[in-house]
This record gives sequence, C-alpha cells and structure tokens, in this order.
Amino acid sequence: MENVMRRFLCLFLISVSSLYGIQAQRIDIDNDSNLIYNPSFELHSSCPQRIDPYGIMDEVDAWWQPSHGSSDYYNNCGGKQCHVPKNKLGIQLPRTGGSMVGIYCSLTDYREYIQTELKETLKKGETYKLSFYVSLSEYSKGAVATIGGLFTSYRIEDTTRQMLTDNKIKMLPGGMRQVIATFYQPQVVNDFDYPLYDTAKWQKIEGTFVAQGGERYLTIGNFYPEDQSNHIDPGNTQNILPGAYYYIDDVELYCLSCRSESENVDNSFYTDDITKASSEKDTLYSVGSTIVLENIFFDFDKSVLLPQSYVALLKLKNLLNEHPNMKILLAGHTDNKGKDKYNEKLSESRAKAVYDYLVERGIDKKRVKYAGFGAKHPIADNKTEEGRAKNRRVEFTITDI
Repeated sequence: MENVMRRFLCLFLISVSSLYGIQAQRIDIDNDSNLIYNPSFELHSSCPQRIDPYGIMDEVDAWWQPSHGSSDYYNNCGGKQCHVPKNKLGIQLPRTGGSMVGIYCSLTDYREYIQTELKETLKKGETYKLSFYVSLSEYSKGAVATIGGLFTSYRIEDTTRQMLTDNKIKMLPGGMRQVIATFYQPQVVNDFDYPLYDTAKWQKIEGTFVAQGGERYLTIGNFYPEDQSNHIDPGNTQNILPGAYYYIDDVELYCLSCRSESENVDNSFYTDDITKASSEKDTLYSVGSTIVLENIFFDFDKSVLLPQSYVALLKLKNLLNEHPNMKILLAGHTDNKGKDKYNEKLSESRAKAVYDYLVERGIDKKRVKYAGFGAKHPIADNKTEEGRAKNRRVEFTITDI
C-alpha cells in the first residue's frame, strides 16, 4: 500500500508541475565543513536528456564515472528519460533539491560507480564521517547490502564495465608484466546484514574511519561480488531491470577530530593542485609566470570540459577572485599529431572553454584572454606517449597583477 500511495503522490506532483510549471527548489547543501563539492548534485553544466547504456555522465559538476559503467544523472530540467520524479528507470523524488544520480549495484557482473575529488586531502590519523542516501528503484530485480564509499589517493580510471578491482602491475624477470587484481576495501560500507530494499524512502549509509593520509578521491558503489553482497529479492519490485539499481543523493564528509576549520584548510592548492611548475607563491604571482593547469580534462579530440575538471577550474576562479587585479592569458597546446591548422583550432577551442567557464561564473572577461598555439611550444618529447600527454595542456600566463 505504501508503494501505491507513493506512486500516486509522485504522479500527482508530475501533473501539478506540468500544469503550473512548478520545479523543485534547487538546494545545495555544500558548505565549508562538508568536504564534498556539489553534494546533492544540483550544480550542472547541462540538463540530462536520455539514459544511454554506453553513455558518459558528464552533465553534473564535480562528479563523474570512474569506469565504463554508465552512471546516470537525473534533474527536474531533464528530458523524459532523466526527469524527476518519474524517469526511465523508476519513480523517485530527490531527497533534497531537484537532482540525484543513479547506479547499478548489480546482481550481475555489470557495475556502475560515481567518483568525485574532495575539497582537501585527508590527513593521517584524523577521524572522518561519510554519509549518503540511497533508494532502490522499484523496477529492480532485487536488492543488495554492501554499497559503500572508497577513499583513494589517486583517481580511479578503468575501462571495465564490471566490478572495480585494484589492479597492480608486478614486473617479472625478462621484462614480463603481471597484473594482480585484488578487491577494493571501502572505508565505509553498509552492513551486510541489512539489505537496502526500500523503494519508497531514502536509506542512509554512514560510517566513520581513520584516514591513512593522502586520500583525495571518493568513489561510491558496490565493491563486492554478488555472493558477498547479500543479494535478496525484497518482494516489492517489478523485476524490469536486470540488477539492483539505486538512486543516490546528499553526500556528506566531515572531519570529526580536526581541531578547527581554519587549521583543516588545505593550502596546497597554489603549489600542488593548480600547478607543479613551481613551489614558491612569489614565483606564481609574478607577471610573466606561466602555470600549467593540472587535472583539466577533455574528451578525445574535443573541446568540451569534462566534470573531472571542476575542482581545478573552481580553484582557478577562486585564485582570480582573491587577486582582483590579476589578469591572465589562457593558452591551449597540443602534441604534434595531426595537421597544424587543426591543432591550432583545437587548442584555441580548449583554451576558450576554460575562458567561458570563468566568465560564466563572474570573472570579468577583460581580465582573461585566450589563444591556441597547437604544437608550436612543446614542453616534453613528442616521441613518447608520456611526453605527448604533457604537451596536450592548457596553461595560463599572468599578464598583470
């Protein structure tokens, strides 16, 4: 009866929204002490339009999929397949605001995950608390228990569409390489004895852990094989989808033992996150200094910024806000593959994408210029893939301060 009433309520809200043009209020619970950017997924670069089994979740700021499992974004501005509360994979109102994401935590080999970069690197020996909410789609074939959060010092990037594993390469005699795959051990995971089967209410997953130090990324999903996930048939789902599909909302991470907020602020941004070109702030702030933007990502051969770039872009914006007289020239560069004219156009388009991001978020366009130089100014050897990767970059030069 509860599910019937819930479906009626959701359909009623859809009708009212259509009739009166009402949209859910955008609520972003982001604040200084929550170490998660865009914790309720409200900030987005575009409205999601369709569920693509081989798609890429690239609409929501600061969140992305770390594997080839196609995570999904839902927003009240989205198309029919990605709308809220009713969408292609179920009916659910976001816990807060007008947005949420969805992932398969599966009864099959197929898995999906979401990943984000934290506001600051976790500190060794400090105690942190992670929490987030999940709700099972009523279209699912069953439910699982072991959804959790994994903190790593590195960005997970994997081409698998199955369960993520920690793949380490071992060098053998004669130059042979062996890949050793082990299970990831999430620091926070829902209890095995309590499957997450509620399709009407949001269920909270939470836990505390002591940081090893250096953790910078959070990945959410099911890191356990089916026989260790406590797969059940809750009897309240319609068995339309081939696995256990969950909506996710409101991710929070707090330091419980940090002495004060001011002492807990990560000040490494200027010399670590934005650039590895220098370790001295005075050098960074000098007119004429050129600084390579780290962690700026584009699709192959395209100039659309990926959500993985959000943190670096936000910090560049903050740098310009903190130094209101600073002016910069954004320069795009490529490796030497391809024709010169094409590379120059691509590099200019990528520099302009960063320019557009800054201007759209309030930076005076008179303070920022952009240009593309193609492969004219390499900083590494184009004969190696590592060198070509370094040459494919966006950097900025301080022209006034």
